[in-house]
Amino acid sequence: MRLFLGMVATSLLSLSSVGSVARAETKVEIKGVHLCCGACEKGVVTALKGLDGVSQVSDRKNKTVTLTASNDEAAQKGLDALAAAGYHGDIDSSTLSIKKETNVPVGKVKSLSLTNLHNCCGACGKAIKSAVKTVAGVTGDTVKAKEADFDVTGDFDAAELVKALNAAGFHVQIQR
Repeated sequence: MRLFLGMVATSLLSLSSVGSVARAETKVEIKGVHLCCGACEKGVVTALKGLDGVSQVSDRKNKTVTLTASNDEAAQKGLDALAAAGYHGDIDSSTLSIKKETNVPVGKVKSLSLTNLHNCCGACGKAIKSAVKTVAGVTGDTVKAKEADFDVTGDFDAAELVKALNAAGFHVQIQR
């Protein structure tokens, strides 16, 4: 009987320790993030620094950032931090999302001031300029390498500009 009770107690202890070790992790892959160089990847690390329960792996070749978080809430904080640092991409999740810029003027505008783009090098600047040029009606921009703020001029749809920059892997904020 003592042997049987000892085996039951050991089994219960084993089950309780397994239950406390196993936890639900949230893993989210962000595709299409602009990562042209090591400084871009370092920017991702910096953006997520200090967030409890969030780690990341960047893949420059495939333009992806994979977040592993202790739960959905921590993963969302990681996504928000990446957006705040100027990174954008697509995710496949019903519970998580990358913030959308909500300050977009409706319809066509003559000029728009943008801020907070990740723009660490000449290649970032070229990619931003290329995305801007795809928008119908744009006639000029003040994009410069290593500067997170710039203006776009012309007669263009503001939402299309934001969409083009997001598609190029850059998260933007509109200055008003």
